[in-house]
Amino acid sequence: MEVKRIRALRGPNLWSRHTSLEALVRCASEECHSAQKSGLEAQLRARFPEIGALRSLGADNEISVAHAIAFAALGLQAQAGCPVTFTHIAPTLEPGLYQVVVEYTEEAVGRLAFELAETLCRAAAQQLPFDLAAALTQLRELDEDVRLGPSTGAIVQAAVTRGIPYRRLTDGSLVQFGWGSRQRRIQAAETDHTSAIAESIAQDKELTKKLLQAAGVPVPVGRTVSNPGDAWAAACDIGLPVVVKPRDGNQGKGVTVNIVARDHLEIAYAAAAEISDEVMVERFIPGHDHRLFVVGKHVIAAARREPPHVIGDGIHNVKELVDQINSDPRRSEGHATSLSKIHLDDIAMARLAVQGMDANSVPTIGERVTLRTNANLSTGGSATDVTDDVHPEVAARAVEAAQMIGLDICGVDVVCESVHKPLEEQGGGIVEANAAPGLRMHLYPSFGKGRPVGEAIIASIFPDGDNGRIPLVAVAGTNGKTTTVRLIAHLLTLSGKRVGMTNSDGIYIEKRRIDTGDCSGPKSARNVLLHPDVDAAVFETARGGVLREGLAFDYCDVAVVTNIGMGDHLGLNYITTVEDLAVVKRVIVQNVTPNGTAVLNAADPMVVQMAAYCPGSVIFFARDLLHPVIATHRAQGHRAVFVNDNTIVAAQGHFECRIPFTDIPLTRNGSISFQIENAMAAIAAAWSLGISWEMICTGLGSFINDAATAPGRFNMFDYRGATLIADYGHNPDAILALVSAIETMSAKRRLVVISGAGDRRDEDIRQQTKILGDAFDEVILYQDQCQRGRADGEVLALLREGLADAKRAVSIDAINGEFPAIDNALARLKPDDLCLILIDQVDEALAHIAQRIAELH
Repeated sequence: MEVKRIRALRGPNLWSRHTSLEALVRCASEECHSAQKSGLEAQLRARFPEIGALRSLGADNEISVAHAIAFAALGLQAQAGCPVTFTHIAPTLEPGLYQVVVEYTEEAVGRLAFELAETLCRAAAQQLPFDLAAALTQLRELDEDVRLGPSTGAIVQAAVTRGIPYRRLTDGSLVQFGWGSRQRRIQAAETDHTSAIAESIAQDKELTKKLLQAAGVPVPVGRTVSNPGDAWAAACDIGLPVVVKPRDGNQGKGVTVNIVARDHLEIAYAAAAEISDEVMVERFIPGHDHRLFVVGKHVIAAARREPPHVIGDGIHNVKELVDQINSDPRRSEGHATSLSKIHLDDIAMARLAVQGMDANSVPTIGERVTLRTNANLSTGGSATDVTDDVHPEVAARAVEAAQMIGLDICGVDVVCESVHKPLEEQGGGIVEANAAPGLRMHLYPSFGKGRPVGEAIIASIFPDGDNGRIPLVAVAGTNGKTTTVRLIAHLLTLSGKRVGMTNSDGIYIEKRRIDTGDCSGPKSARNVLLHPDVDAAVFETARGGVLREGLAFDYCDVAVVTNIGMGDHLGLNYITTVEDLAVVKRVIVQNVTPNGTAVLNAADPMVVQMAAYCPGSVIFFARDLLHPVIATHRAQGHRAVFVNDNTIVAAQGHFECRIPFTDIPLTRNGSISFQIENAMAAIAAAWSLGISWEMICTGLGSFINDAATAPGRFNMFDYRGATLIADYGHNPDAILALVSAIETMSAKRRLVVISGAGDRRDEDIRQQTKILGDAFDEVILYQDQCQRGRADGEVLALLREGLADAKRAVSIDAINGEFPAIDNALARLKPDDLCLILIDQVDEALAHIAQRIAELH
């Protein structure tokens, strides 16, 4: 058994919509169908009883070691508390090699679960022990470390419920909601509208108090002190009991309340001084500690907080009682669970001393022993929801406090006997106002019901009806993707949108290229969705990125599939047939929003079948008006785009919009059939997006297919009276389309310059020159700069084999290097010749051609 490779599929993918790990697992021949026969299943269950049913997903009902690893990895995560349910096991064409897919919620946890599953299976096979408890503890601890905390998690879940996409930007709590120009960001319970100045004010307890006093909000008197002696003097001036706390701090760290003795005060001063260089002493307000959670102008939730304490049973000492409380699974270190553990630190020991106790004291039955005077959850306190009890005047004072400081989200700490009546009537006051308040006490109070505080925060940054999304178009297919992407982006730009675009030659933001190279994968798409100046996104979505990582988005508004061809990387990543390839290209169609549209090529049977998988509507396009798919679709009242009388027609029911070829320069008056199809696909996408027909017609007329607008896509040049065409076509279907277009163009001689990509099948490389040898008089071969795994000269040999039975080519030459091959072809050209240059390094080759043309003048 060997795990050869593990990939993280971070978005909707070939297998499911779940984030998943995809591993290649190789089994020895005796392991492939032996999990039951060899007793491995029984050994697994002995070590991991909760593994569940090891069910085969194949027709033979046999269970391999790969199945055992998959269900073990899934089961381990589930037992550790991760909500995962999906797994899939698929045999490859290689005997004994399986693709194993297991869902995860946190990638690091999923990877660890896979490692532990492999260890478990080896232990079972070799009849060795496996420490299940330790494995689950390891997974739980890692999950607690890496997953979002309860506060951020609640906000994220509220966004997901409303269909707002999110992306975690760091390992911490910085999260982006929405895309592009409609994005918003939070960090814990702070938003991108939370003022840094307001946060700074909230950190400064003395300044906060001055501002609240100025607003007429009741606050305790007090002052900043410089040393323990000064603190005692201040306490005597104010009158005991007092509160000692850091001047700038949060989460109750270093806060001690109800101090009545000097020795206790000195301990409290030392604790506060560890948090801040400046310490405050202020009057202690008797009563209960309350937290009011304010969002905007509203109190969303309120909780009464109890300081950490134990209740005696007459048997156990204080330390043992604390250990009992800390064994509650709701308590953990930090903020990952609803409650925090209680610590017997110096402050707790001082509080015990005030009560005449220490950690070894045994309280009597029912005796309440307070371990801290402040009631923050982060120091072990508990909470009771009192939201429905808050008097309107108390709520008003809390909102005034938040607004005086300038916080859009604020945790206001109120001390009073009861929130049922105004603070002024009972001598209560506001003691603190906190930026980035914790949500745990409101989400999971120890008593009472949880409150929708995450929903309130999301509602404050995304009004009703706003899901933070921008129009998103994904384009897949074998050929025509890049031109279609560029044309759709052009139409969106004319409609007033700032467009982010990815394709095989770069990332573009508002027509400015910010990255170069093949950017048709999910990483580039995510970068566009991060950009704040993007109002709409158009993504070329290549097969490789879908297989490596899944999609960069959860849903798209429009999915365009241009065609499915034979030469599109078949044989790579276990995609061996056109049917396999269609399933990969279909992923974008499966992830169209219910209100979205799939734009599909009616002339391609593989593409037509994708319509059944689209959650939204479908627009079919084809050049043939009478194509059965087009005719049936129109008869059913659906939208279609087709050609009639040298015109592209968009029709639904009695509606028609007709755009003559003469108004679409891309098609060269309808002479280039594949550009007609690209234009139809773009028209259908623009129609789906609600772009006006006037704007669509204007955009089609202004889109020029030159080297600047669409580099490497049928770019035409004049060179000494001859016609040059530079194109990035690199598979048999693209070559056929190019030949079909060129045959409509007159020429005395036809020359072609070609290489081949080494990551194609042998038959696909041969097929390219086989097609060209029947259409061109002279063929100039060259070797790509990168052979993609092939030996030197191997691709050239395959290209020559394809020309063995050429019907037209009379001259075949091999030149070392792309640019020398181009120069060789240019030197041969005479007026009225035509030369097709199939370029490899798009930008560099186009620049080279432009330089040679410039040298003529």
